[in-house]
Amino acid sequence: MSDTTSGLRWGILATGGIAHAFTSDLRTADRDVRAVGSRTAGAARAFADEFGIPYAHDSYEDLVSDDEVDIVYVATPHPLHAENALAAIAQGKHVLVEKPFTLNAAEAERVRNAARDAGVLVMEAMWTRYLPHMVRIRELVSSGALGEVRAVFADHTQSLPTDPGHRLNALELGGGALLDLGIYPVSFAWDVLGAPRDVTARGRLADTGADAEVATIMTHEGGALSTSISSSRAAGPNTAHIIGTEARIDIDRTWYCPTSFRLIGPDGTVLEDYVSQVDGRGMQFQALAAEEYVAAGLTDSPLLPIDESVAIMRTLDEVRAQIGVRYPQEA
Repeated sequence: MSDTTSGLRWGILATGGIAHAFTSDLRTADRDVRAVGSRTAGAARAFADEFGIPYAHDSYEDLVSDDEVDIVYVATPHPLHAENALAAIAQGKHVLVEKPFTLNAAEAERVRNAARDAGVLVMEAMWTRYLPHMVRIRELVSSGALGEVRAVFADHTQSLPTDPGHRLNALELGGGALLDLGIYPVSFAWDVLGAPRDVTARGRLADTGADAEVATIMTHEGGALSTSISSSRAAGPNTAHIIGTEARIDIDRTWYCPTSFRLIGPDGTVLEDYVSQVDGRGMQFQALAAEEYVAAGLTDSPLLPIDESVAIMRTLDEVRAQIGVRYPQEA
């Protein structure tokens, strides 16, 4: 392992769109990206050349066994997250796994347990939690500035490809609005209100059997309510709101990216107006947090503990059960 005071050496597992976005933000933050792995030598070399990465591997196995790598970012399709994370953990690597953490809770438990046995950090790459505006929102909520929080609303709605062969619509690839989009507002509700006591979900399925729209209502501690809507077929406002007895927070479009929000009193007075000033997309903050945790000797994220990631997957499993979505791998 490298000297953690100088940061970790990153390995990027897969070369798709999310890997490009994350690696670009790693470069924005001047992180040490040491290697990339792909299923083909050409894709790995092209990615390495694009980002100035020293080592390009033509297999995921070679990447996770590379002694030049301390931490692996898993950016493969959802059904491969558990397999790839377990391979990295077996080689003693820390792991940041793109959301959703795994395909279901059973897989999430296996990854969590393996990381604990190995004594390495494993984190879900729910990058929104680490953004500066979300850090400030948690400060306001915990300070009592909103009074008693009674409700959380959020949507994640986009107009995405309808091609049945696209991964977003393919059940065998974990396709559907829930795992790609709905996980954001569900995780947000967990962040603000804690674990739900009960979940009610409704959905509309595409011809492939994947969910195209999903709505949730969850009851949390003290009777607080959260609602969410996610859609892969129609673009909505993509805003979020936290409603308290003394004030509310309105988070602007696009709430899960670096954006602005306002703390507003019951009479409409703006008590705080926050505007994000972030370089790049903002995915670097989760990477910086991971490096800080490892440097401090931690093997878990205080902002999104691995037990919470597992429990959120259980919530998503329950949502899928209610709307009638089951992946072929679970048969």
